[in-house]
Amino acid sequence: MNIIETFLSIQGEGIHAGLPTYFVRLAGCNLRCSYCDTKYSYGQGKKKTVTQIISVIKKQPFQFICITGGEPLLQNETKELITKLTQIGYQIDIETNGSVPIDQVENSSQILFSLDIKCPSSGMTKSMHYENLKLLQKKDQVKFIIGDKRDYDFSKNVIKKYKLFEKTNVIFTPTGGTEADHLVRWILKDKLAVRIGLQLHKFIWKSEREELNLI
Repeated sequence: MNIIETFLSIQGEGIHAGLPTYFVRLAGCNLRCSYCDTKYSYGQGKKKTVTQIISVIKKQPFQFICITGGEPLLQNETKELITKLTQIGYQIDIETNGSVPIDQVENSSQILFSLDIKCPSSGMTKSMHYENLKLLQKKDQVKFIIGDKRDYDFSKNVIKKYKLFEKTNVIFTPTGGTEADHLVRWILKDKLAVRIGLQLHKFIWKSEREELNLI
């Protein structure tokens, strides 16, 4: 597999926010979102076998693993890595950008799909694979990165069209992950029962590279 980095931190986003988590960031992404904060994941990374990755994961004490990117589902060995980790007993968050079919991975009770739907300001809306929304379960989550009112209205329409409140957890995160003033006002005005998701790691770490890197 091609690995950009692995590190121990806290989960900064979504319904598992705040939990100590070991991150495996895979190389490569098929999208180029305007606000991307992990452009370094576009590169080739380092070659690691599934066995090597698991051996490093076993050295840390926590049961929560986040497979992220880039786009982790682009690599053929991702399914093997996830399968072996669940067999050992780990809980897996899969952070996927919404453009790749998620049915390549069995959606078991040990897996949380964290699925993005890219809003207009990302420039990647046309790349979305909306069939993924039909596969999400109550334990999973769908995230919208909101940059402006157009993004907000777009997100409301997607929620309504696919009846997302009935299916899964819905999270709105402001672009940049920390400033949510306008977004909160819009939500309260519309009486929209979505969860606001701020990126906790950006409040905790003074630098993005302060996490404990174990490889």
